[in-house]
Amino acid sequence: MHPLLELWFSSGRFLDFHGHRIFYRYSPKRNAPTILLLHGFPSASWDFSYIWPKLKHHFGLLTFDFLGLGFSDKPARHRYSVFEQADLAEAVLSHCGVKKCHILAHDYGVSVAQELLARHGHDRRKLLSVCFLNGGLYPEHHRPLWVQRLLLSPLGPVLAQLWNKNKLRQAFNRIFGQKKASGEEIEILWQLVEYNNGRRAIPKLMQYMPERRKNRARWVGALEKTRVPLAMINGAVDPISGEHLAMAFAEQRKDAWVKILPDCGHYPHLEAPQEVAKLYLRFLRGR
Repeated sequence: MHPLLELWFSSGRFLDFHGHRIFYRYSPKRNAPTILLLHGFPSASWDFSYIWPKLKHHFGLLTFDFLGLGFSDKPARHRYSVFEQADLAEAVLSHCGVKKCHILAHDYGVSVAQELLARHGHDRRKLLSVCFLNGGLYPEHHRPLWVQRLLLSPLGPVLAQLWNKNKLRQAFNRIFGQKKASGEEIEILWQLVEYNNGRRAIPKLMQYMPERRKNRARWVGALEKTRVPLAMINGAVDPISGEHLAMAFAEQRKDAWVKILPDCGHYPHLEAPQEVAKLYLRFLRGR
């Protein structure tokens, strides 16, 4: 295991969720609210490792690897669902005794955050705020890569087994902005995919894309109706959910706090972690 990944792993713990081992990391801070960080696909909570040190000086931090990803269990025949991942988020919060939190969500985690918004409406006793990084808030504005479409097709299981580190690098080069993922980052991300034979779960996890379309009324409706303070920090040149999606969000929620990073792509928290942490803290302090 890469030393940076080993460091992240050794600082975490596991909890049981319906018979599955779930990796989580919790850094509480006395007299400060907690931020729940929800990661994207196909990566893991390690994505937040670059912004973790800056945020932990001001807030409690809690993150975990979704079922099927990262260091959590990856059952091959499981029927993965955003709804179950939201159940998992609530279970992790409960396990750690966190009754209310801010949410910072990326990619796959964006849909989970929308489901949590749908469940809690505008109850700020549970959700203090929600900030989105790049992700498919609106299915009609989400532009998946061709490889994502293929993984969702009947060819998905075969393609997943043929997937390798070089193909991962190619995909990430397409979705990153000016600063491309380093060789070290690709190695870490690939080790996270490979952990527990994770390629087997990838085609089944891809069901989140049709789930977004099927549940659009619930998840977009929650986004439009909630009174929980909303924000977005968006990498503009992301071909999947970049500036085009940020502009749609800003149009729908004129009260939201929106910041666009012109040189960043789909992973702003890896591409420009200092800027993302600074902007996010500014949002939280400004409320």
